[in-house]
Amino acid sequence: MARTAVSGRLAWRVARLAGFRDETPTARTLVFDLPGWPGHLAGQHVDVRLTAADGYRAQRSYSLAAPSDGDRVELTVQRVAGGEVSEHLAGPYAIGDPVEIRGPVGGWFVWRPADPEPVLLVAGGSGIVPLMAMVRARRAAGVRTPFKLIYSLRTPAELYYAEELRTPVAGLDVTYVYTRELPEGLPGIPRRIDVATLNTAGWPAEFGATCFVCGPTGFVETVADILVALGHDPHRIRTERFGPSRD
Repeated sequence: MARTAVSGRLAWRVARLAGFRDETPTARTLVFDLPGWPGHLAGQHVDVRLTAADGYRAQRSYSLAAPSDGDRVELTVQRVAGGEVSEHLAGPYAIGDPVEIRGPVGGWFVWRPADPEPVLLVAGGSGIVPLMAMVRARRAAGVRTPFKLIYSLRTPAELYYAEELRTPVAGLDVTYVYTRELPEGLPGIPRRIDVATLNTAGWPAEFGATCFVCGPTGFVETVADILVALGHDPHRIRTERFGPSRD
């Protein structure tokens, strides 16, 4: 997921592409070697900067897609028409090519394996990226914290991490909500996340779950409002949003 880049005192480091895998026809997960990386928490993001031969620079921010793993960093980038950074990273960017990365950034929208409360993850489109880092961090830590994931996307073709999410994992329940086109053979009609969805696929408010909601601004505001209306503690609802952008 891309955000407007933020400034700070973190140092830029040179990373090189070590591998990649396509998630959808327009989204790609990039694996970087980043010497000296200090580590990060699931839910944090980084700034990415590209420099052209003529010195022109373009910068965007992307969520980290996997938990901390030494000097390895993973990002999932959605290619957007006209996006100065995304069109390069999800297109001609090749193994061994350099890029500058600064981070990690963010301390509120994070999950730690030591946190004992049940977790509700609600993703809209590419908002799945930082939430997937939390799912993977749970698995890597070997903890049994109960997780529920509600993943809203337009069509089955836009499903990120398809094989991984379809593999059953104890303590992780996944619910998909398709807003434009259903998978072949699935009964029903396309719909959006609503009160009924969060009431049946989420945790009861009395369970005291920590809720992480990530996606477009309108999606995040709607989901957060519904969670509050269902009785969830507003202080346990953590949101990360992104608005319209050319990248």
